[in-house]
Amino acid sequence: MSSKPDILIVGAGAIGSFYGAILKKAGCSVSTVLRSEYEAVKANGIRINSPLGDLSYRPDHVYKDGDKPETTPDYLILCVKVLPGVDRAALVRPWMGENTRLVLIENGLDIERELADAYPDNPIISCLAFIAASRTEPGVVEHKAYGKLVMGRYPKGIDDDCRELSQLFMDGGINIDLTEEVVGERWRKCLWNTPFNPLSVIANGADTKTILETEGGEELIRAMIREVMDVAAAEGYPMDEKLIDQNIEGTRKMPPYKNSMALDYLNGRPIEREAVLGNVVAIAQRHGLPVPHLNTVLVTLKMRANLEDRN
Repeated sequence: MSSKPDILIVGAGAIGSFYGAILKKAGCSVSTVLRSEYEAVKANGIRINSPLGDLSYRPDHVYKDGDKPETTPDYLILCVKVLPGVDRAALVRPWMGENTRLVLIENGLDIERELADAYPDNPIISCLAFIAASRTEPGVVEHKAYGKLVMGRYPKGIDDDCRELSQLFMDGGINIDLTEEVVGERWRKCLWNTPFNPLSVIANGADTKTILETEGGEELIRAMIREVMDVAAAEGYPMDEKLIDQNIEGTRKMPPYKNSMALDYLNGRPIEREAVLGNVVAIAQRHGLPVPHLNTVLVTLKMRANLEDRN
């Protein structure tokens, strides 16, 4: 019998499926909770094409909403979109055991608080994924590049749970950076997500190359990154100006990439507008900081959403 921990992935889209594959490769029991793709994954497993090789696997158990677990997992990895009206605390409740560690691999700022309030006795590990991956059809994922996770205990620190989980991911073949200040790392990731994701929607699902190579596109991205940095500094997380160039140069080196928000928009799914952009603007307002570029993009997204609702 394996001494490796039992893993449950709640929200096995592109991101959840990929990291589930890595943990499966490391020898863990990996199960999934699915909604729309339950039948496909139950029948065929999860297929993943990746530069790391064929990462396809069959989850040990495939659950759907309303199922009851046979046992509760050691680690519950939550990878659902952070959307208004989605009660993530209720979503994981059937699967949470007394000793379950709750792991978030999700985008956005201040996304841990509601879960920490709901499960004060369960450790929370917050992770940021640096990955280019997309779901191409039910149960099929295209992993294009990267895969690193930045991981820390919420609200701060590194504990034995972080060390155990990080070693499992590394055993499965990806890089892990442990951090004492995971909230600060969320701000660092916002330097990329907050400009690129919303702009991709406004530009009708544009990829990264289109955004940067359109006249004025790079300048707009730079201005938005600077505004995010100003808000982060006001929150106590100052960052080096060199990160602006690093984000631009790193994106130019990537293959043209449609980010997750672009794909959600193109497929008629809700987008993580507030988690990725709205929360940054709200924090700026609390500090009395002007963020004209971020605010303009946010208002434009709201206009688009209102028009779509009327249609």
